[in-house]
Amino acid sequence: MSAPGDALEALNTVIGTALVLVGQLDAVVSSIAAQKQVDDTNQVQPLAEQLAAADGPLDALSLAHDSAALIKAHATKISLLIINEPFTPTAIAKVLRELVAGPVPSLAAAVEVCTPVRYTRTIQQDLAWRTGRVFKELKELLSRIPKDGKVLSEAKKNASAGAAEGRGSIATTGVLWSVCDEVMAFARRGFSGVLAHKVEQLRDTLKDVAEELKEWGQETEDDEGEDEDEDENDDEDDGIAQVTSDLESSSIFGTRDAQALLDDLMNSQRYIPRDDPDKIRERLDSCLKRLRLTTLLYQATVKRRLKPLPHLPPALHSDIPARLDEVMSLLKRIPERFGSLAMAFYELDPSEIDRLMDECFFDAFAASELLVKPWEGQKDEFTDWALRFQVEIKKG
Repeated sequence: MSAPGDALEALNTVIGTALVLVGQLDAVVSSIAAQKQVDDTNQVQPLAEQLAAADGPLDALSLAHDSAALIKAHATKISLLIINEPFTPTAIAKVLRELVAGPVPSLAAAVEVCTPVRYTRTIQQDLAWRTGRVFKELKELLSRIPKDGKVLSEAKKNASAGAAEGRGSIATTGVLWSVCDEVMAFARRGFSGVLAHKVEQLRDTLKDVAEELKEWGQETEDDEGEDEDEDENDDEDDGIAQVTSDLESSSIFGTRDAQALLDDLMNSQRYIPRDDPDKIRERLDSCLKRLRLTTLLYQATVKRRLKPLPHLPPALHSDIPARLDEVMSLLKRIPERFGSLAMAFYELDPSEIDRLMDECFFDAFAASELLVKPWEGQKDEFTDWALRFQVEIKKG
């Protein structure tokens, strides 16, 4: 059944307007996600200022959560309206107007309100990236609204993601739901939770790199060599091994997608020769011990520095967000450098191994230095641990 001409024309106008708006907002949030330095004066200001004036200071993460939930709900209505008879352009247009008048600009405003000076640049860029995914998938769904006044055919409704003409509306709606859910889950973690979760993911990447390096080293050993290695690791006189054991048992500690990185690391390997003229194994042992210490640093950072932070961001003029961004920059860079270090081991390149080890462990030392002092005050339990860490990480 075809829809009346005037109503259909009005719907098509609303679709065009919605696509333009979503596209513009997508460009704004995507630029924030991609930039290392963001001009905070270049904002989608009108709505953000209006919301702040009406309700007082906004919690950007709560606003993002509620906006994503509403986008998901409106997308569900649109998805049902375009596949079920009778086709009702007025009903679809009504939902679209509500969508572009409320939750869509509100989600973009949440990214703008999530300023680096309050939430850290790390959180703003992550929220902006997730918001951009919502807008991209929303554009996909809006582009599937029929313009001919008829509900979608079975093919256009049910086509899978791999179909020649693209996925159908149901699959598109499912992907949009998923990215909305990701924004909601991200926002529910709150200020402290987002940062803690990020560092936990980075810690897991370090653990995986360490495991890959360990397995690679074992590939070149016979049973006798492995036994000798185990004896060395159990030696109570080994300073780094001992402090690792001490740190793991310390009361300080509580109970990604890294696979692509690890696959790259293992694509091209050479093994340590038996005579090992360049002392690659000696370097590997030192690297693994200090890599383990670095992983412990990430654990301690989560428990003693990030989880104690409030669910909401600090008040304006606090120096904590700037300190956090400096720390997060290092903590994000360290796993990348360890990935490069692993490649240098696989290439059996001693000079590159030495250079990258220096960089990795200098960054780990620098990160611990930034974390030595608590957010308030001069010293706590973690301070003493971090100073011990610095002594051990410098040992070659």
